[in-house]
Amino acid sequence: MIYIENMQSKVEAPEELKKQIEAVIDFALKEEEVNQSYEISVLLVDNEEIKRINKEHRNIDKETDVLSFPMLDYPKRNVFREVYKDFSFGKTFLDGENLVLGDIVLSMEKAREQSEEYGHSFFREVFYLIIHSVLHLLGYDHMTEEEKTLMRLREEQILEKLNIIR
Repeated sequence: MIYIENMQSKVEAPEELKKQIEAVIDFALKEEEVNQSYEISVLLVDNEEIKRINKEHRNIDKETDVLSFPMLDYPKRNVFREVYKDFSFGKTFLDGENLVLGDIVLSMEKAREQSEEYGHSFFREVFYLIIHSVLHLLGYDHMTEEEKTLMRLREEQILEKLNIIR
């Protein structure tokens, strides 16, 4: 189950975009071998709101493009993904039948700005940020060079399979 709530009015968020966000999340999770029902909440906000949330939760007083709030802890990932081969989610990770993965907060305003800055479509930027955030919900990070390399590789692989290009 994916819950998407548009909490901003600065950038249009048509139903088609919301449906495509859902499809991108579903695809990314299947690519990451999440084969059970799940819950993710997506909040679409403006720069002012994401700045407030960033300050409140990370003590960083500036706007950003996307924030991820994972609900689960995972073993450390590595390039070969071997740590994950035998990892499964126990009942403590479930809310009823659903695996509760967490929340994504996306600044639609920042996504529009970055799409213009990078010279690609707004939809491409939104989908990239959604994939990036889903990977965070699954335990990926980019604090070390190895983690960053692995995360960027997975982002690009998923985007390529979705035929989402720059």
